[in-house]
Amino acid sequence: MNSRSIDEVYEKNDAVSAKLQALIDSLDQEQLNRRADGEKWTIGNIVEHVSIVEARMIGICAKLLRKAESENKLADGMISTSDDFVAKTIEIAQIKLEAPEIVRPTGDRSVEESIELLKENRMHLQELKPSFETFDSTAHRFPHPFLGDLSAGEWLTLIEGHKVRHIKQIERRAGLK
Repeated sequence: MNSRSIDEVYEKNDAVSAKLQALIDSLDQEQLNRRADGEKWTIGNIVEHVSIVEARMIGICAKLLRKAESENKLADGMISTSDDFVAKTIEIAQIKLEAPEIVRPTGDRSVEESIELLKENRMHLQELKPSFETFDSTAHRFPHPFLGDLSAGEWLTLIEGHKVRHIKQIERRAGLK
């Protein structure tokens, strides 16, 4: 089992969000809208996807924490992730995945609208912090399509990892790495 403080997980999520925002801000419209050869998504589509996925992950966290609250399962101040979760996230970071239909970009949302959703997501995530601090984030699980059943704490950790994955993808597409 791996553990980090709730504050540390939130700080890392905030840092990754700031890095994504700075990266997006550094790109022009042509870069955001260009589809690389052999790729299905533009950088703008990737940003839309990240905003959709993050909103869903936050909703899952909220649902799992409400269940823990209803059972009065209290937190210990830490976010714990299983060794299996860590191993699987390392494994999938090395391969290209096909996003489930429900989180694929539609292309109907502008980059600016996706950025606005990312800002709303950050606000909702901050609103959840007292629940993470009060209720057991390991008490209940919800299935991830590639990683299996995850706890609220693992979903919270995955928000950071998912953004890092796509930051690297955007940097490659923009010719920055």
